[in-house]
Amino acid sequence: MSLEILDQLEEKIKQAVETIQLLQLEVEELKEKNAESHRNIESLQTENEQLKNEHRNWQEHIRSLLGKFDNV
Repeated sequence: MSLEILDQLEEKIKQAVETIQLLQLEVEELKEKNAESHRNIESLQTENEQLKNEHRNWQEHIRSLLGKFDNV
C-alpha cells in the first residue's frame, strides 16, 4: 500500500473515532433527559393521584352537605 492510502485510512479512522465519541456524548445526554422525563412522569403521577383523592374528598363532602339539605 502506498503512503497516501495509509494517510487516507488514518484520516477516516480519526473521523470515525470522533463520530463515535460525539455519538457517545449524545447517548449520555439522551439518557439524562430520559431519566429526567421519568422523574417528571413519576412526579406528575403522584400529583395526579393526590388531586384525584382531593376531588373524591370534595365530592364526598358535597354529597354529605346535600344529604343534610335533603333531611331539612
